[in-house]
Amino acid sequence: MRRQGGERQGRILTIAGGVAVLAIVLALCSLPGDEGGDAKRPARPRAAGPAVGWGFTHTQFSADRGTDESTARAARLLAAHPMPQNQHLMGWGADNPEPSPGRYDFADLDRRLALIRRTGGTPVLTLCGAPDWMKGGKAGHTDWSALEKAPDPAHYADFAALAGKVAERYPDVRHFVVWNEFKGFFDDAKGRWNYEGYTRLYNLVHRALKKVNSANQVGGPYLVMDSYVPGDDTYASDLKGPWGSVDRRTLDAFAYWNRHKAGADFLVVDGSSYSKDDRYAPDPFAAARKFADVGRWLRKESGLPLWWAEWYVEIADRNDDRAGWSERRRTAAQATALIEMAAGGATSGFYWNPENEGADCPGCLWTSTELDDGGRKLPMMDLLSRFSGAFPPGDRPHDLDTGGTKIRGLADDRTALLVNTRDRRAAVTVDGKAVTLDGYAVRWIDRG
Repeated sequence: MRRQGGERQGRILTIAGGVAVLAIVLALCSLPGDEGGDAKRPARPRAAGPAVGWGFTHTQFSADRGTDESTARAARLLAAHPMPQNQHLMGWGADNPEPSPGRYDFADLDRRLALIRRTGGTPVLTLCGAPDWMKGGKAGHTDWSALEKAPDPAHYADFAALAGKVAERYPDVRHFVVWNEFKGFFDDAKGRWNYEGYTRLYNLVHRALKKVNSANQVGGPYLVMDSYVPGDDTYASDLKGPWGSVDRRTLDAFAYWNRHKAGADFLVVDGSSYSKDDRYAPDPFAAARKFADVGRWLRKESGLPLWWAEWYVEIADRNDDRAGWSERRRTAAQATALIEMAAGGATSGFYWNPENEGADCPGCLWTSTELDDGGRKLPMMDLLSRFSGAFPPGDRPHDLDTGGTKIRGLADDRTALLVNTRDRRAAVTVDGKAVTLDGYAVRWIDRG
């Protein structure tokens, strides 16, 4: 399986959380507003149904660690723009939650959930990965190089029991995603996904979560919608467009889960606008139509609310970094992807926040809180928070007619979002008024 941005390995650092959390608490006692934000805006009520809206996933480095001033600044930023926030059970900033059978360590999850609560986010937990003793490892030891291994079938019930324990510990969490990208579920001998094994695990977890609270919302299967460009018939399927066709092995896995699942409140997938072998068709912006085409097909087949758990528009280098584009082009491409996902019927999505410890962080939501002057809003935060606020759960935005130009648009009765997909100036008419956008510009319009 190709490494996506969500498949980062390496030992998860222990977070010195006491000082950072104290700084966050003090910062939130009096919210004077973030850098240019609207902190006085009343927070939207926390989502109770299957749609949570548009937000982000916490990764290894986030706003719960760093210098006092920077973590406090990041907390103010998040509180000023409440969004759904996703955290993984193990890895991606959280230590092993059950190092030995019956011995639990929830310190990292406690800290991340506390940050989400204090900043007004809707909490989501992705139940991945599994403690070592559930996948052939030694109890009491954590081998982070094995993070992406699935639990052994004999321990599926143990993983489900852990999921139930987590649901009991965090009763305010209502949304759970089961596993991540079918990690560890590829059957090399058969050359296909072990969808029978995943579905068995999913069903056990689903039952455990519903047993704790029938109101818990549970979704899967978090498959990667890998595709191949037109003309490449590798694992070709009937789900196709000018961007190519989706890998039929992925669709086989989806079909099995869809037929045999114990139940689901929402459907979760991820993917990229480019192909499995890192090609765009017909170009980096037009290729984003894949999100709309795939979304419509999935909605029709499943009848479920659709979440994009991750999405990618910029091809990664050999180190899994995406730093080849200017921030202006990257933001325009991300805005285009958001428009296409919404046009395809998605109700929710989680931006994979690529935070690091340095000053240079392409695509990050805020500057590193490890820096003395960190925690400041970056262009992607502005885009994501505005999109989240403009098109909340229950809203049904539609494509905006831009007259066949290279400007892409999405709108509802109150707001319009325009994106110039070219690196040169372009003009369009919206609501009878001429609008000119510079190259790769992202423009919000108040429609009254």
